[in-house]
Amino acid sequence: MKRSERARRGVAPWGWLAAGVLAGLAGCSHLPRLHWPWHKTPQAPQPVQELVLAPEAGTASAGFPQYWKRNTLVLDLKDATGSGGVTARPRPQTTWPVRIALRVTPGTLGMVEVRADQRVVLPISAVAGAPVDLELPAGVYGAKTERMIIRWGPTATP
Repeated sequence: MKRSERARRGVAPWGWLAAGVLAGLAGCSHLPRLHWPWHKTPQAPQPVQELVLAPEAGTASAGFPQYWKRNTLVLDLKDATGSGGVTARPRPQTTWPVRIALRVTPGTLGMVEVRADQRVVLPISAVAGAPVDLELPAGVYGAKTERMIIRWGPTATP
C-alpha cells in the first residue's frame, strides 16, 4: 500500500484502538473499584471461646475476645488499662492450646505477668503504638496446668 492510499484512508485501525484505550484510562479514576478474584480482602478474625476467663477482684471485666491466628490462640488484652488480672482455664473437657499470645497496646500497660507452671514477666514498651502480640514462651504452661493467672499493670511486680 502506498503512502497516498494510507493518507486517504485516514487513521489506521490500531490508532482508533489506542485512542479508545487512552480515553478509557483517563476516566478510570471515576469508575468503581474492580474486584479481582485472586485479590481477596482479609476477613476480620472470628471470636472464639477456647479459655474460660474469670476476672480478679478490682478488674472491670473479663470480656476479652479470643481469636485464632494460625495455630496460636490470641487473648486480646488491648483494651486493658491500669492494673488488673484474669484467671484462665481451658473449657471443660478440653486442653490448653499449643500456643497462646497476648495482644496488648504499647503505652497503656507497663508489663504483663503470667503465672502457671512457670512465672514470666513480659515488659511492654512505654511508647504508644499499634497493638502487638506477645507469644508466651514454651514451658510457661503445660497440658496438666490447672489454671493460668494473667496480671497487668504499670510496672513489674515482685
